[in-house]
Amino acid sequence: MRIHTDYFLTQMGRQWGWVVFRGLVAVLFGVLALLVSDREFETLTPIWGAYVAADGFLALLTAYQIREKNRPWWSLAVVGLVGIGAGWVIFALPGKTMGLPSLVALWSLAMGAFQIVAALRMRRSIKGEWSLILSGALAVLFGVLLFIIPSSYVAAIDWMIRGFAISFGVLVIAFGLRLRNAASAA
Repeated sequence: MRIHTDYFLTQMGRQWGWVVFRGLVAVLFGVLALLVSDREFETLTPIWGAYVAADGFLALLTAYQIREKNRPWWSLAVVGLVGIGAGWVIFALPGKTMGLPSLVALWSLAMGAFQIVAALRMRRSIKGEWSLILSGALAVLFGVLLFIIPSSYVAAIDWMIRGFAISFGVLVIAFGLRLRNAASAA
């Protein structure tokens, strides 16, 4: 098990820049969302869709780069495919927001669950996996809240998206930097 985990850590460590970039994109989206008024927030729907698709693409790219027979790359590939699909729908159909919260909730739940699984796989090899676990838990909570809060509460959902993007991004950046340190020490 140790060899498997070390291999995974080494491969993920090589991708630390993509992990940090993923976090930066989330923070930038969140900051951009803070700068627009609530009335203009709907105009960010295509940008949110592009963010979700880009996040999925980065997850898929990372999965491709760490792939090897019998290695744990599939969870990243699933997250990537779900993100690309959800992002495309959000981006392509911005006016059709009826099912948008549910779609984003599904993406967030899948992404969060797989991030927690990945962090648990790495916990013996890296200190600081808590940031990946916490970002995954935050994504799961975000997804659950999107299912619970009625879509008629648009302002609440808008502020949740803003807060989620920034908080999630900061945690992913922290994990990426930990990953870089752990990989260089290995």
